[in-house]
Amino acid sequence: MVVFFKKGSSTVYAVGSDCELTNDDDKKLSWLLGGARRLSAKSVKGTYVGPRKEMLTPWSTNAVEITRNMGLEGISRIEEFTRSESETPAFDPMLQHVYQNLDQKRSEEHTSELQSPHNLV
Repeated sequence: MVVFFKKGSSTVYAVGSDCELTNDDDKKLSWLLGGARRLSAKSVKGTYVGPRKEMLTPWSTNAVEITRNMGLEGISRIEEFTRSESETPAFDPMLQHVYQNLDQKRSEEHTSELQSPHNLV
C-alpha cells in the first residue's frame, strides 16, 4: 500500500508500506519528513515530477534505513514528488517522470508531449 504525506503546497511524499500504519507510525514519519501531514486520500490530483517508478533513489534507501532505526517496520520505499503548475514541466527523463495524479501505483503512462526534447533539463 502507498500512503501519501504532504508538506507545504508543492511536496508530496509517497510511503510504500507492507502493513497498515498506526497513529504512532504517522507521527514518526511526519517528524522524519519535516512536518509533512498524512493525507487520508488514496490518490493526489495534480501534475507532479518525481523519480521514475523503475528506479529506487538513494534518498529513498536512506530514508527507509532511518525508519528502521526509528523502529518502524514494513516501510519499503519513500519517494518525494514536487507539484508543477505546468502540464509539461522541465524534467530529466533519465531520472524523473511527470505524473498526472499520484495513486497507489504511481505509474501513470508517459505521453509523447512530456517526452519531447524541449522539456528536457
